[in-house]
Amino acid sequence: MSAARPRVLVVAGSEATGVAGIAVDLRVIAALGAHGAPVITANTAQQADGGARNAVAPEVLDSQLAAAAQLAPAVVKTGLLADAVQIGRVANFCAQTGALLVCDPVLKSTSGMVLTADDAPAALRETLLPRVALLTPNLAEAEALTGIAIRTSADVERAAQALRELGAAAVLIKGGHGAGDFSSDYLASAGQSFWLHSPRLPAANRRGTGCAFASAAACALALGYGIADAVVIAKAAINQGLRQGYACGGRQGPVHIDRFPDAAEDLPALTPAADYRAPLPFPDCNAPRLGLYPIVERAAWLERLLPQGVSTIQLRVKDLQGAELRAEIRAAIALARVHRARLFVNDHWRMAMEEGAYGVHLGQEDLRDADVEALRGAGLRLGISTHCHWEAARAHALRPSYVACGPIYETTAKAMPWVPHGLDGLRYWRRLLSGYPLVAIGGIDAARAPGVADTGVDGVAMISGITQAANPEATAGALAEWLHAR
Repeated sequence: MSAARPRVLVVAGSEATGVAGIAVDLRVIAALGAHGAPVITANTAQQADGGARNAVAPEVLDSQLAAAAQLAPAVVKTGLLADAVQIGRVANFCAQTGALLVCDPVLKSTSGMVLTADDAPAALRETLLPRVALLTPNLAEAEALTGIAIRTSADVERAAQALRELGAAAVLIKGGHGAGDFSSDYLASAGQSFWLHSPRLPAANRRGTGCAFASAAACALALGYGIADAVVIAKAAINQGLRQGYACGGRQGPVHIDRFPDAAEDLPALTPAADYRAPLPFPDCNAPRLGLYPIVERAAWLERLLPQGVSTIQLRVKDLQGAELRAEIRAAIALARVHRARLFVNDHWRMAMEEGAYGVHLGQEDLRDADVEALRGAGLRLGISTHCHWEAARAHALRPSYVACGPIYETTAKAMPWVPHGLDGLRYWRRLLSGYPLVAIGGIDAARAPGVADTGVDGVAMISGITQAANPEATAGALAEWLHAR
């Protein structure tokens, strides 16, 4: 029996050619793995020389909402809401059901046709925004809702904050209508704010991008992702859709999203600031493949493990400082050089750089303070830990030597808030991060290592599976030899 799909209720307009509106919404939601239920607010006929907007009567909208309530949707995604009356009814529906609300504030069509009544913008601001979990305006819609003329990235950030002050919990202002080599979106939320960048694609068939983005984000939220992950997933989905868009009837056609985004070329780069230029990548570290990757707390472990054929190892010291820490790092570097092994120093990037280490491994929390460009300039290799989509996008922006993904299984090394990926999840991350050597970490032991290796990862990181083994040297030697021979 197949698993039940989360329900996403789409309250939006129907567009007669199927290249925008609710037709796009439903296709995207199905492709990403949820069930989409349509509530139609208007039947539109959009043409280059005009068109028609035929809003449904209030009682027709009410009857649809009443029927849809039986599904107990996890998320409501709104597109075209024709007037203040419709906006008020949708706001009441969300209040009664408790569903998360993702609002794409559609005001005009791509061709410039006005789709809403004059009272709609004020009603959006006053009635709907206080209930919105995620608002996804484009630049023009953000200007219309805030009255802020958006000309610079600072204007984008100011407009997003103004929309949050009107009540939206999170705001993602899309940059698809902007200029420049990158299409850059900005997320502002209570938890975090960041920019997402993707190369601007010269796609001829790009209808329905706004609908698709909001629906992809709504679907991700329904699947249990947080806001930050949801917008990264939506950005990747749009990139996929732009690559795969198709013409329709000899005219500009829609974006085409046919699966949950899993292609490396679609992953956006996440940065704290608006300015972004893709940096030069960090040096390669995967020739030969990383293989068995023990993580140890003292240099003495290198004396025990490197002679067994281990060629990649990480020193993670958490209980030393100052001269004692430096001596431990220095000793580990010397041992690694003797055995021609790749030593990554965890966290202590400055000492590692000063002592001439091969590489540094940084967690997401360490990236806030590390001088990544100094490490790049010094020629060190860099590995970065990731656990979710927004962290992967943040790592991708830095072009590291490798990316670590975890936890694969439950781990006792440290408390983690993430659900273990398992092998199916690891296979997904292998596809999405195919542009980088991938290291699997978290709860891996000798029995689990073969299954992990079969996913195609480049490195298998182990902590207690090595250090707490009955015979660490024999365990490490056997695994290192087996992984090297694969």
